[in-house]
Amino acid sequence: MLRFFSKYKIFFITLFLVSAVIISLFYDALKPKEVLPVYQPNMVNATLVDESIQYQRKYHHIAPFQLINQNGDTITEADYKGKIYVADFFFTTCPTICPIMTDNMVRIQRRIKKDPEVMLLSHSVTPEIDSVPVLKKYALKKGVDDSKWNLVTGDKKQIYELARKSYLAVETTGDGGPFDMIHTENFVLVDKQGQIRGFYDGTSEEGIEKVLHDIEVLQQEDQP
Repeated sequence: MLRFFSKYKIFFITLFLVSAVIISLFYDALKPKEVLPVYQPNMVNATLVDESIQYQRKYHHIAPFQLINQNGDTITEADYKGKIYVADFFFTTCPTICPIMTDNMVRIQRRIKKDPEVMLLSHSVTPEIDSVPVLKKYALKKGVDDSKWNLVTGDKKQIYELARKSYLAVETTGDGGPFDMIHTENFVLVDKQGQIRGFYDGTSEEGIEKVLHDIEVLQQEDQP
């Protein structure tokens, strides 16, 4: 018996390896594909959503916008067309969560630097303070790559409407003066169709790893 197995050892090893590959392929084929939810306003904490859309259950997309980045360039939704991107809201003089959020955006930037499909977008909630020169100084200090990441300022009303009606990420309407901002630590993941696919704690290690994972999930979703 031992002589028989010894004689056909290579055959059995080959058979075992082929079987393992076949089982692995069957497992991958049968395993459910991971799919991210498409967030609608009615799925999000109502304090972060404008009253006019709180009960909207479908068809939610990021609205068109026109803002100015750290280089004085006009940035619109066209710059993000066909891109996956991570958005957030911050202000340069924030002493608490913003520096942590920005440092974590830098980490994401480092991981997506060579990926032409992925970009970043940070909106100032104090645009009257965060002028183009202020944003530029901040961008240089933090190591922002202009080709991947726009820090934007502009009309305050537009920014807060985007925050509450598009990104579902800010707790105030921005009508109470320059220091009325109450923004969340959320990073918002937007797909190539302008739909929200995830919210993440931009101050946590777990949140950053999860958004990076979900970016890969979205890229797989785009494949035929």
